[in-house]
Amino acid sequence: MTQNLILASSSPFRRELLTHLQIPFTCISPDVDETPFSNELPQQTALRLAQEKAKKVGVTHTDALIIGCDQVATLDNLQLGKPLNHDNATKQLRMMRGREVIFYSALCLYNANTKNMQAEVVPYVVKFRNLTDAQIESYLLKEQPYHCAGSAKSEGLGIAIIEKMIGEDPNALIGLPMIALVSMLQNEGLAVI
Repeated sequence: MTQNLILASSSPFRRELLTHLQIPFTCISPDVDETPFSNELPQQTALRLAQEKAKKVGVTHTDALIIGCDQVATLDNLQLGKPLNHDNATKQLRMMRGREVIFYSALCLYNANTKNMQAEVVPYVVKFRNLTDAQIESYLLKEQPYHCAGSAKSEGLGIAIIEKMIGEDPNALIGLPMIALVSMLQNEGLAVI
């Protein structure tokens, strides 16, 4: 591979997933305003932000393949962002208990050299258990998922608050749709295996 591979993310979860492909890469955190536009659908927000992150890194790394990602969680078309603190996470989980939440994970692979961009949104549905306030409090104190969309980490203790998951790629729920990424990398001439 002649081009460098860059993950345009500061997420330790995405970085961990990408290591599974056993391809050398670096991480650069793009500074992008993640505020949704008014009247923007959740999947549009996720896709736009994934593309913006990849292109922003591409400005200074003009010969790299850049992976941009974003995830938006929705309940009844209401966007659920990262809670950032205990009170917001408590409110989110109370609202989500016993209900289905759709996580839209957007992936973009941008070739900064050729300007070729591949992008896709991979949805994943999560049904949460009908949790008591005490269960919500116990979970949040143990895991503190304050930087996760939807206040839950399915790859950790969050699996205990989930009743059912529906989707094509469980990695999409963690924030990096790996199945789609492998295809995109192959389209750029980078065979994983």
